[in-house]
Amino acid sequence: MSTRTERACMICAIIQPYREFLSQGCPNCESLLAYKNDDELVQDCTSPSFEGLLAVCDTANSWAAKWLRVDGFQPGLYAVKVNGRLPEDIARDLEAKGVVYRPRDGSAQD
Repeated sequence: MSTRTERACMICAIIQPYREFLSQGCPNCESLLAYKNDDELVQDCTSPSFEGLLAVCDTANSWAAKWLRVDGFQPGLYAVKVNGRLPEDIARDLEAKGVVYRPRDGSAQD
């Protein structure tokens, strides 16, 4: 599922309208990547192409949230699979901050 305005964060998979990422940032990842008011970063780190949709109200206690690895994140709509990958320089910046980037495109193996 994907529409013209909705995008999924490549880090946490939350789905929001493009304008919301731009005006408010990502509710889960804003401290890692300052999306707010950065059009280029929103373009690079979110994807208009995603599959599946899961509404999570209680991320702390939902088995589906644990399965999607969004337990502890903000309630919202999450993509099951996000097509695309973060640019290498951004992935390196996250790694330098101690954040392990796991692509949400289905390629990460446990």
